[in-house]
Amino acid sequence: MIYKSIADRLRLRLNSSDYNIGSPLPGEKALAQEFGVARMTIRKALDLLVSWGLVERRHGSGTFVSRKDVHHETTNLTGLVEVLRQQGKEVQSKVLQFEVMPAPPAIASQLRIQVDERIYFSRRVRYVDGKPLMLEDSFMPVKLFRNLSLAHLEGSKFDYIEKECGITISGNYESLTPVLADKQLAGYMNLPEQTPLLRITSLSYSDSGEFLNYSVMFRNTSDYQVDYHLRRIHPDDLLANPPEQHRQ
Repeated sequence: MIYKSIADRLRLRLNSSDYNIGSPLPGEKALAQEFGVARMTIRKALDLLVSWGLVERRHGSGTFVSRKDVHHETTNLTGLVEVLRQQGKEVQSKVLQFEVMPAPPAIASQLRIQVDERIYFSRRVRYVDGKPLMLEDSFMPVKLFRNLSLAHLEGSKFDYIEKECGITISGNYESLTPVLADKQLAGYMNLPEQTPLLRITSLSYSDSGEFLNYSVMFRNTSDYQVDYHLRRIHPDDLLANPPEQHRQ
């Protein structure tokens, strides 16, 4: 269905930084010329965007952006809840598992702790406006967070770490891999099996060099967009300030 393809392309466009809430879309005639289709096809594509709640028609004025999908533009490290709060979205976390366990070798290596040292393991689903956005498995050293509770995990871990524990989060290492949802993931995310997801491993560290949290996350790629603004470092800068080496 060509109109569905056009709707998907327009959806990506209106979620970009070129459009704000309230921005007008080009008229049907202009879009029909751009995509080389009949105006009726464009009208059906816009009907889809209206049904998704992303645009609204104003009689005599045109079509305007009414809402964006979850959108995270990053030039620095910001927690998911912090970003979505700024966008006026409701974020909820449902904790599926929360326990203390001995650190297996792979997790101990990431957190730079001893094998079998006590860690918190949690699994939670993050919902945005009632829709599953992300499944997260998280591992945190008990020695750094003696009073971590279910209530903290239902909120923001960044808030807990920095505001309650007084630990400054200095940075985060991330690795991104596309995957297809297996039966278990599809069930957690309320999606069909084989739906494309983004697998993200995340390792946060403090200003004192301690590793605070290692997470493995699976995000719904159709409703979550991240724009990265990356600053180019020139060779002369690298010679003057060589980067810290880290291997996952």
